[in-house]
Amino acid sequence: MNRAQAPLRLTALDVTDLEAISAALQDAVAQLGDFEFSSRQRSFTIAFNRFRWEVSGRKQRVRCGLQIGHVLAARSHNIRQGAEEAVVNLLSIGFEPAEAPSGALVLVFSGGGEMRLEVECLDLAMADISEPWPATRRPGHDTDHS
Repeated sequence: MNRAQAPLRLTALDVTDLEAISAALQDAVAQLGDFEFSSRQRSFTIAFNRFRWEVSGRKQRVRCGLQIGHVLAARSHNIRQGAEEAVVNLLSIGFEPAEAPSGALVLVFSGGGEMRLEVECLDLAMADISEPWPATRRPGHDTDHS
């Protein structure tokens, strides 16, 4: 298996690392039932089907897990709680710093949905967990903002 086909595994301990994870997960889709917050373990886990942006000339998706550590609280806005089978499309993940090294991870979803995770520090791990499969199309965005 060549490097372009190898499973992607990334960690983020700072904002620069977080930008790489955000880019890899852009347009990833998940069901709300695949979100899990454990206050006891102070972690938040999401399973996504992500588009493999890093594979040039191919349209593929792969199952991917995102683990976020040191989570103190989780809040959502414009996301239907209890709708386990509802599908969301991730646009980006950002960080709003507070008293160093703490802050809020902000996951922005299409349609105006947002998840805010208050964290003690940045501690994310992302890993592909399945073989890739063909995607029907490459994700796109309306760029006409007139």
